[in-house]
Amino acid sequence: MNAPERFFLPDTQSETDPRNLPIQRVGVKGLRYPMRVVNAAGDDIATIGTFSMTVGLPGDQKGTHMSRFVELLEALPPRLRLEDFAALEAAMRKRLGADSGRLDVAFPYFIRKSAPVSGVASLLDYDARVIVEGKHEHSQRTQLHLTIAATSLCPCSKNISEYGAHNQRSHLTVRVETAGLQLEALAALVEAQASCEVFGLLKRPDEKYVTERAYDNPKFVEDLVRDIALALAAHPQIGHYHVTAENFESIHNHSAFAELWSEPAPNEGI
Repeated sequence: MNAPERFFLPDTQSETDPRNLPIQRVGVKGLRYPMRVVNAAGDDIATIGTFSMTVGLPGDQKGTHMSRFVELLEALPPRLRLEDFAALEAAMRKRLGADSGRLDVAFPYFIRKSAPVSGVASLLDYDARVIVEGKHEHSQRTQLHLTIAATSLCPCSKNISEYGAHNQRSHLTVRVETAGLQLEALAALVEAQASCEVFGLLKRPDEKYVTERAYDNPKFVEDLVRDIALALAAHPQIGHYHVTAENFESIHNHSAFAELWSEPAPNEGI
């Protein structure tokens, strides 16, 4: 019996569409695939990527070939470096015969950190995302998104209280346009602007250190986004950036929030 691919079947997606309305993005969304990302030290990080893969569709073409997106993921290299996502986006446009494309992959990422005093090592999780947009043959731009947990301590509380100050866990999210920057470097840059960074595992001497470090380095949510923005702007591998800080308050049932970005504005993309 002949294999199914040997049968002649009509290619409905390639038919001409009389409405002649181009579609900016069409493809698949929420497609999860296992992958191994190579970290800055050359080690593998096993994780799961949630992929959105889209291309531009000409107005006279009825549809795109959805199965080809999955075929591309089936051909992923066993070890992925960040630059491989740009290669995947270029391969996607070529495979789909498209002039424009957008690859968006979100994944949990893990960085091994050493506690500040004891030196005990543990993994800390981050929410990472890579977006690659391409247009025509030689035009591509890459964005890194990273959400980092940190500690913030309230300057006002410290100034008015006799016995201490309230602090909170912060989620610091950065979106940067870059080429060649590693996730570890971006995380370290952002963590350095917090009242104190957080760790997966701490011994008593470490807990003393991080508590006192935060107390000596109080920051409002406004301080966080400003300090992060200045650090991003000074980095030679970073172009446009977008920063948000959300402090999960310990004395309120709501969060404090701030957002700061370089041009262009968020609704225009970076």
